Amino acid sequence: MRLRRELGLLDAVGIGFGAIIGAGIFVVTGVAAGIAGPAFLVGLFVAAIAATCNALSSAQLAAEYPHSGGTYEYGYRVLTPWAGFAAGWMFLASKISAAGTVALGLAGYLDALIPGIPPRIIAVGAIIVFTALNYFGVRRSSRANLGIVAVSLGALAMFVITGVSAFRLENLYPFAPAGIRGTLESAAILFFAYTGYARIATLAEEVREPKRTIPRATLITIGGAVFLYFAVAIVAVGAIGAERMAATAAPLHVAALEFRYGWVAALISIAGVTAMLGVILSQLLGLSRMGFAMARRGDLPRFLEDVHPRYGVPHRAVLVIGAIAAIVAGTGTLKGVAAAASFTILIYYGIANVAALRMPSPAKLYSDAIPVVGVLSCTLLALSLDGRAILTGVIILAAGFAGRWLSNSHARRHPSGEGR
Repeated sequence: MRLRRELGLLDAVGIGFGAIIGAGIFVVTGVAAGIAGPAFLVGLFVAAIAATCNALSSAQLAAEYPHSGGTYEYGYRVLTPWAGFAAGWMFLASKISAAGTVALGLAGYLDALIPGIPPRIIAVGAIIVFTALNYFGVRRSSRANLGIVAVSLGALAMFVITGVSAFRLENLYPFAPAGIRGTLESAAILFFAYTGYARIATLAEEVREPKRTIPRATLITIGGAVFLYFAVAIVAVGAIGAERMAATAAPLHVAALEFRYGWVAALISIAGVTAMLGVILSQLLGLSRMGFAMARRGDLPRFLEDVHPRYGVPHRAVLVIGAIAAIVAGTGTLKGVAAAASFTILIYYGIANVAALRMPSPAKLYSDAIPVVGVLSCTLLALSLDGRAILTGVIILAAGFAGRWLSNSHARRHPSGEGR
């Protein structure tokens, strides 16, 4: 049974923004400021170049192969099954890890609004609510997401408008205390913040007119995010400096306390909470569809590929992924989780760019220069991360390969079952 194509351009753009405008702008900017100082602004642009190339590669692949699973599907079709598996496995690792970042971001902004409420319990409760929403159809999830995105974008626009007067040039010095290495590491961390556009490709099987809708939605999403991120980041660091941004899990709230209008801090905290909720919703959408796609090929247990006859969603994958995300959202530390998630998602996009290079020429929408820059930037940013983050990512990938090899060996010994 196939998934239903119910998402138009507005839905696709909303899902992309819902995934991007969340932990990245509200939380990860503070982590990046702690690594690079004010030079994280340069890291923001480096990450934007890498993200734009990756977005365009993903868009042309999704237009040609409009199926759930994103780069997992492209790796299988254009490269090799092992490359496809690596992409899917690293996507799952990255986005499930990201639930920890979201939980901590939600904690910081919720505490600014209502001190004393156990924030992790709220985060887990939100996962349960959005898992249920996802279960009952992608259209309902999209409508809820559009409402969340509207609140977040409106609050961030107000943050920029009211915060310009609080900007102090002296807060940009010293500009690059950690040098080029620190700037590149901040770019790798911030790349994680941009990667929500992948959700559009992951949900390609539920998008109407995918060849037309997906490239347009991707360009609108990444272009809008780059402009908004830089505007918000330069206002925040100009208002309070990199050290104060790095010292809190709610850097935009702390920055807004320096503005002339006191109500902006409360507004940005409300937006921070709603944005975290939006990220949880979009993460669950993308993760469940990846789980569905991998189960359909036998790379995850087959029972996850079942589609609900009434709601048209992979309901078992929705429930299993929601349960795992709820567990992860109750644990984790901010910098470590963000770094590990950044490494795994960079591997995912590296594979996407290689697949874009290998596409048949008539199917290509853009020059090969775009995926070449994408591959090089993913490699550079991945290698600039902390050694522990790289080691964690390599171990995760090796564990996935080992599990798949053992499963394949079992299938060969028992040919009556479904092989791969």
